[in-house]
Amino acid sequence: MHGYGPMPQQPTTSRPSPATLTTVRVILVALTVLSCGLLGWAAMLRLAIVTRRPRDWFLLVVVIALNIGLFAFIMATPDDPDEMSDAAALFMLFWIVGLLAGVITYYLYAEIRHYNALGAPAPYGAPAHPAPPLPYQQQHLAQHQQHQPQPQHHQPQQHPQPNPYTAPTPPPTPKPAPQRLDQVRAELDELSDYLRQENKDSRDGEGR
Repeated sequence: MHGYGPMPQQPTTSRPSPATLTTVRVILVALTVLSCGLLGWAAMLRLAIVTRRPRDWFLLVVVIALNIGLFAFIMATPDDPDEMSDAAALFMLFWIVGLLAGVITYYLYAEIRHYNALGAPAPYGAPAHPAPPLPYQQQHLAQHQQHQPQPQHHQPQQHPQPNPYTAPTPPPTPKPAPQRLDQVRAELDELSDYLRQENKDSRDGEGR
């Protein structure tokens, strides 16, 4: 039985810091210029190792062959500059300038383009590509999400606000209670009886 364990991470191509790249480029360019192009193969060798493209390896072989030819031509020229012909001096000058310009220009262009394609460098201490979670981690994460209570959003109760442009509604008129009606009716009956009694007394007095 095989238990769960840390999965091996595949090696990824990381991009050096900008300061490191700038320092390496300055050193290789200065080395190429100070050696009059004879050490231009060093810049091309680094480029071929970094990019790992067949074209850069082929150009490295071409630069090495040109450096060997330039070194052989310099060794074949006389030690006294006065004995060197003008044609030989111009040929060697064009050879050196062309080699310098070609190696430096192509090296800087190809290396900058290569690292730009890789993207920005990862922060210090952070892996370039995070490892995928293990199966038991995925199961634990799913269970945690299931048991986690969902927050309930309580909407505040909105109270209707009065409209200032509408007239206020008058309060309803209270209806008289039944007892009040009975009392008024009783008083009216008493008043009617009293008036009848008065009328009767007045008629009796006139009859006498």
